[in-house]
Amino acid sequence: MRVFAPLISSVVALALFVAGISACNSVPDTQRRQFNILSLGKEASLGFSEFEKMKKSKQISNNSSYNAQVQRVGTQLARVMPIEVAQWEFVVFEDDTPNAFALPGGKVGVHTGLFQVTQSDAGLAAVIGHEVGHVVARHSGERMTQGVVSAAAVAGTAALLKKKAGEGSVAPGIAAGVLGGAALVYNRKFSRDQELEADKLGALYMARAGYDPRESVSLWQRFSAYKTSSGAAQKGSILSTHPVDSVRIEQLQAFMPRALQEYKES
Repeated sequence: MRVFAPLISSVVALALFVAGISACNSVPDTQRRQFNILSLGKEASLGFSEFEKMKKSKQISNNSSYNAQVQRVGTQLARVMPIEVAQWEFVVFEDDTPNAFALPGGKVGVHTGLFQVTQSDAGLAAVIGHEVGHVVARHSGERMTQGVVSAAAVAGTAALLKKKAGEGSVAPGIAAGVLGGAALVYNRKFSRDQELEADKLGALYMARAGYDPRESVSLWQRFSAYKTSSGAAQKGSILSTHPVDSVRIEQLQAFMPRALQEYKES
């Protein structure tokens, strides 16, 4: 037990450290306290650079209907999504996977395969709103910060235990492995929480832009049905980076009264 005492101390110290620095910033609308080692300008610069690479490496769609819808919905949403450093750009990529993404700086990519699930402007607004919600909440920088803190805690604990236990002991390696595993589980849980936060932000943005936020619930119900029909149904796991569809649908339904207030006022 004496050998593992530093491990316990490190975990406690890390928890206190994260709790202390997490009060540095607040996520718009949800008011969750967070800590991010990246500046807004740095995040935007990384987003601009990565998007340019994607436009060169991925095939851009010439489908006039898809492009018109993305520009129409994207422009409407851009008016209400609070990104301070934004050079808005909405691009449709030829890709059969039903997916979309947003990068810091207002760069949004939509796959052609997504339209089979969105089915309407409101459905597309729910997806784009969700993806930009990640950017507004600065989730990528926050995950990077979590990774740096976790890695530092594991490395520091391993070094401390090695010094305490001696060169020939296996305890430092075991303890570092335990701490590393705990950090992995925590970071995956953190990622799932970010997805749920982005769902709520997306519902608010689509409502403010004039789209019925209840369509976000219908969208995830369609996504769930699509996954089941394609054999990609989710199974709950502590190592999953995304929440199961039933959980996000339930939480969105619970959030609807607030989102509908925004919709009625728009």
